[in-house]
Amino acid sequence: MIHVVEQLLKDQRGHCYSFNLSLCRAAGGAPIRLWVARGASLPGLPPGVEVVRHFFRGLGRIQAPFLYRRLLASGQRVLVSTAERTDLIALDLASGGRPIPPDRFFLYFHWFTDRPGKRKALERLARRQPGLTILGPTETVVGIYRGFGFPRTAVVPYPISAAPAAPEGPVPFRRVLFAGSPRSDKGFGAFAGLVEEMARTGAGLPVAFQADLADTGRYRTDVRGDLERIRALGYPSLEVLPDPLPADQYAGTFRGGICVQPYQAMKFVDRVSGVTLDALLAGCPVVAVEGTWSARVVERFGAGRVVADTSPGALLAAVHAIEAGYAAHAEGARRGGRAMLEENDARALYDVVAGAGPGEGAPTSSA
Repeated sequence: MIHVVEQLLKDQRGHCYSFNLSLCRAAGGAPIRLWVARGASLPGLPPGVEVVRHFFRGLGRIQAPFLYRRLLASGQRVLVSTAERTDLIALDLASGGRPIPPDRFFLYFHWFTDRPGKRKALERLARRQPGLTILGPTETVVGIYRGFGFPRTAVVPYPISAAPAAPEGPVPFRRVLFAGSPRSDKGFGAFAGLVEEMARTGAGLPVAFQADLADTGRYRTDVRGDLERIRALGYPSLEVLPDPLPADQYAGTFRGGICVQPYQAMKFVDRVSGVTLDALLAGCPVVAVEGTWSARVVERFGAGRVVADTSPGALLAAVHAIEAGYAAHAEGARRGGRAMLEENDARALYDVVAGAGPGEGAPTSSA
């Protein structure tokens, strides 16, 4: 039995679902107990996965130490699949300050956000809990935690698993797409500016994005404003898709699309984007921002265009450039999807957690 803790996992929205779905598939039927949000609806999980709806909204930080104490007593292995500093604190509390044995808890950090006082606290936690295994998708992320003094670290590729195969034949351009929930750090405001620019210039390109217009209150204030901006345009070629979408329908949104990702470069410089991976797997070209992980992937495979800024004019020029050579860009995306599927095989993460795990001072694997 492997326990996987994902406090915020409640539906098919966002990276939490695709990340954990890929891991569960890689287990090949071996038992996994998935600790998720109360009221979670998670269709499509494979056999062998037990879902425990445990975490109340807003109370996860209080519940975590008690759950970790229980899992420590079980003697079984645990993966915290989207780890934060609060998980390290909760684990230290759960252990009563005693060192947690090696190969028991694996924490996957997707990124690092620096804050005043955070580094000293992490250095103290590293001294107190050297048995914890720190995992991450890139050397940049893992190297930061190694620098704090955690001796057991490894780069493990962000897990993805086989999706519906991208069509091999030519797929004509169908629409401009913003995939996933609208968020300010993912540049939804810039996307709204792009739609305004298309309306102003008469570009007339079909556009689609995901949102729940019946419950905009669950989005941040700035995102709600951007939704209103788009709605006020009355843009005739606009399709609003449900948020969230069932997995098969979500994958289908990328077919024939140009996926615009005007992500904030400072926040996504070395942060793996599940949306980029989903787009490549579907053969969908991407517009990415210079300096981001997604931009490096786009340039590597010729899978779209990279912009230096997210102004409406820059985004629209990139969209037009991809549209003009859509077949070549889509082929680059398909090529990238095949390569990333091999390089980011979810089995790598499962094997680390289920196996012996990296030993103290072990060399970091390459991403």
